[in-house]
Amino acid sequence: MPSLPLSGSMGTPGFIEQRHIARHQLAAYLCVYNARTDKPMGQIGNVSGNGLMLISVLPVMVDEIYEMRLKLPAGEGGLDIIDFKALSHWCRSDVSPGYFDTGFSIVSSSHSISELAHLLERFFTF
Repeated sequence: MPSLPLSGSMGTPGFIEQRHIARHQLAAYLCVYNARTDKPMGQIGNVSGNGLMLISVLPVMVDEIYEMRLKLPAGEGGLDIIDFKALSHWCRSDVSPGYFDTGFSIVSSSHSISELAHLLERFFTF
């Protein structure tokens, strides 16, 4: 999958910051998969303890719950598979042509939300 340019849509004129939990820009992109089909949906652009921003080549329907999957590297070449459900809140064009940014909140996970945040933190500080 091609690498994606960094997103800058949060700097859009007129955008009002409404979140109360800090999100962290990621130094690398982690692919998010559809948990039912195991096909790629896009990459995580930023993440917090209860949500994420997905960067994708297709727009995502808003106010829908999606079954998602992450595949994080584990010891000895294995993978930690994390399935979770996330609710889409907004979707808009990225500043980079051909990409869309979608904001999700995690509504349920095979791991607790705090475990999921910890696993993502571990992945991105690898």
